[in-house]
Amino acid sequence: MLLSLELRIYSVGFPTILILILRIIIVREMEQPQSGNGGAEAVLNLEPSSSISIAYHSLFGPHDDLILLELDEKLLPDILQQRITLRGQPDEDAVLCTGSKTYSIKFVGNSNSVFLIPSSDQTEFCENSLDCKRKDDDQQGVASVIKVAPGNMELVEVAPRLDKLKLLLSENPYTFQEDLEMEDLEVVEKGNTGLYKWDDLVEKVQASDEELRSELQALSAVEIGGYWRIVDVKYMDTILRMLLHNSVINDWSLDALNEDEVVSMLESDGYPHKLAHHCLHVYGNKVDENLGRQVWKLDERRVCVHFAREILKEGKRKMESFMKEWMQKIPEGMQASFDMLEGEVLTERLGVETWIHAFSVSSLPSSPAERFSILFRERPKWAWKDLQPYIRDLSVPGLSSEGLLLKYTRRTQPTQDAEPVFSAR
Repeated sequence: MLLSLELRIYSVGFPTILILILRIIIVREMEQPQSGNGGAEAVLNLEPSSSISIAYHSLFGPHDDLILLELDEKLLPDILQQRITLRGQPDEDAVLCTGSKTYSIKFVGNSNSVFLIPSSDQTEFCENSLDCKRKDDDQQGVASVIKVAPGNMELVEVAPRLDKLKLLLSENPYTFQEDLEMEDLEVVEKGNTGLYKWDDLVEKVQASDEELRSELQALSAVEIGGYWRIVDVKYMDTILRMLLHNSVINDWSLDALNEDEVVSMLESDGYPHKLAHHCLHVYGNKVDENLGRQVWKLDERRVCVHFAREILKEGKRKMESFMKEWMQKIPEGMQASFDMLEGEVLTERLGVETWIHAFSVSSLPSSPAERFSILFRERPKWAWKDLQPYIRDLSVPGLSSEGLLLKYTRRTQPTQDAEPVFSAR
């Protein structure tokens, strides 16, 4: 059976189908063919060792709007129920997205000729229905070829291209100054440059909806006034410090914070309800919800990492000096461990001193090639215990962590018992 469906594409970047209707022809070989005297049905009804005549259709031609798409069986339901989108800007290679995955689209040429034969109901290729009836009568048992396909489109699952999301949200972070201007609607409207709603992000970022939402959460983004924003680091620091200050004054346990009390108190201190609630999401976890009372626990690691970042944002520090200041800033009741800073800092020996500086995995690109390039610019050689925190989040469908290391690094091990060292390939 030949099945056709239409998908409308907006501003995709490969030249052959720029802003046109892509007609996808799906060949389902395993289903029982339908009866028919001509067209595609006649071909599908052929018995073994039998033959059929083929002829050029009267409208035979290049038909550039007809493109074959080869599909994995698991993708067929998404295609048939139109749960897919094509995403990309004019200067980008388009990707196909389902609700949860992203696929690159590649054209693969055929070494053999592939004939596209319409069904016996050829109304879409005829001037009118009478012409179709007359041609059916004239060509009983003859299959008419409408196009010779030079190849087909192939889908390959890829990692979502999310680095662009970081750049977009970094254009205009939410600051304390905006709170002061929120009542002036004219000022707010004029300041919408660099702000993006959900539909804007879907149009600009090549990722599925599920992957996009997951990354927004990873970036601690929040929807404010219909726009997705990241909150300025200094502003988040101020809100967190006020929360901790209130917890001391009101004798709140950091393991059992009442959401209503915390948010109400922060609002009375002048912080918007949305950002007060966002602070709990960024630095805590919901641990209980009973009779409308929601309880949160501050995450020890996230809070400790926050204060370590604040200390190191000024630059490199001696380890002893850093640890002393870090311990002073940690809220009472929390236990800071240097292991918490894995993937956040690097250390080096200079003479007899150990120095520490910020180097966060969250600031690195998600592309493996770009990631390894930056890593080896930072250090020409990496011990495995130092390298592993900076690559474990890399996800490339079909390629394991060992495969990534083989592709981008060179491993050396002086002795069998020595720790392996990795350098650029």
